[in-house]
Amino acid sequence: MEQNMTTLIMIFGATGDLAKRKLFPSLYRLFERGRIANRFAVIGVARRPLSNDQFQQSVKDSVTSALGAKQNLDQFASHFYYQSHDVTDSNSYIALKKLADEIDTHNHLEGNRIFYLAMAPEFFGSIALHLKADGLTNVKGYKRLVIEKPFGHDLESAKELNEQIRTAFSEEEIYRIDHYLGKEMVRNIEVIRFANAIFEPLWNNRYISNIQITSSETLGVEERGRYYESSGALRDMLQNHMMQIVALLAMEPPISLTTKEIRLEKVRVFRSLRTIKGEAVNDYFVRGQYGEGEIDQKKVPKYRDEPMVNNESNTETFVAGKVMIDNFRWAGVPFYIRTGKRMETKSTKIVIQFKDIPMNLYYRPEKELSPNLLVIHIQPEEGITLHLNAKKAGSHLDAQEVKLSFSNTGTYAMNTPEGYEKLLFDCMRGDATNFTHWDEVAYSWAFVDEISKVWDQTKGDFPNYDAGTMGPKAADELLEKDGFFWWPINNLDVDNCR
Repeated sequence: MEQNMTTLIMIFGATGDLAKRKLFPSLYRLFERGRIANRFAVIGVARRPLSNDQFQQSVKDSVTSALGAKQNLDQFASHFYYQSHDVTDSNSYIALKKLADEIDTHNHLEGNRIFYLAMAPEFFGSIALHLKADGLTNVKGYKRLVIEKPFGHDLESAKELNEQIRTAFSEEEIYRIDHYLGKEMVRNIEVIRFANAIFEPLWNNRYISNIQITSSETLGVEERGRYYESSGALRDMLQNHMMQIVALLAMEPPISLTTKEIRLEKVRVFRSLRTIKGEAVNDYFVRGQYGEGEIDQKKVPKYRDEPMVNNESNTETFVAGKVMIDNFRWAGVPFYIRTGKRMETKSTKIVIQFKDIPMNLYYRPEKELSPNLLVIHIQPEEGITLHLNAKKAGSHLDAQEVKLSFSNTGTYAMNTPEGYEKLLFDCMRGDATNFTHWDEVAYSWAFVDEISKVWDQTKGDFPNYDAGTMGPKAADELLEKDGFFWWPINNLDVDNCR
């Protein structure tokens, strides 16, 4: 059993969707596993007037909805308290401090505080300033601030927000959460690379021809039209999730597996990114916006017909791009990334394509051999598939593709923690390795800003892909001009390895 965590967690936005769908079930799983046992408390903070009993019932409902009926829900929910709160009013913070101090004393929580901002990012800076000014950060234990994306809208707004937050919390106390970094197979990237002698010597431009990262969704923008109009796929997915995966795939081996050393190597990757400016943006990046189409045999509307979306919107719902890392290890190797909504299937996969050997004795003009691929399956399935060539049974010397797979769909599935569960536990332990450092945020915004600067000034030819497809034709052409193609993600599924 893990060491019990002693802490008081204040969730701002406790009546919102994120808290109900992710945070409460994740905290329950930690409680169920004995990781936070009895010496913890949660204060839910939101505008809505609720009693403690009503809030605790909401917590139980969200856990039941996510995880099914549980026997010890009442005991778990008894650790939850509620305060109706105005984030702009100092009197609310003074009342919150009084409640927090009482709970801390009653539960012997040693003055440890986690402030989780699960609400609109425009309030982040203001809340952080109030927490300091109104005395909530004056504690005898640790204090940590957890914030969700987006961290700013561009580099300048991110800098402004960071300066506000840094007046109340040091960089070591700020945990910028990226739920992709909590996913089991994303965390596995480092182990696959650095714990296997068959991969690490080949992990460079001498043996790898290209790397493809795809994160596709079948959903549209749903009720998030207003947010998405100011964000788009570039800011919503590429600036954070996709760039973090690129950094993990491209980083040098760290001196040790400490937060400082891993972050240092990731920042070096961001510093090595080839900056794309002006007209060159259209040579390296493609944008798209979905039109009408069919998903699961149901007609779905185009993006411009979604609720709270401008009917002449220039917002991209799809991005594909070629990222070049200009350092000794990766010079000349393209990292192709694509992400979009209303695509053919929901999937997040990484495909590492190895170079062909100089002279393949088993080459046949009528049947070209497949290259060796290492596929890392992140979601919805989790696992690894290695594509090799082996002798075809019953033939003389013909070779065929075979797949060696490891899957989390069997024995290991029940032990795979939800991303938020792992990240919350890391925060309680003070392990910031899988949270984003300010330097990573700044470099990725600097890279993305050059793309958005060009796209904001020109009108996209939208819609340019049908819902239920894998994106616009220009995304295929992006690879074709380099002599590559997107690997069809439906044909790269993990085999059943129970």
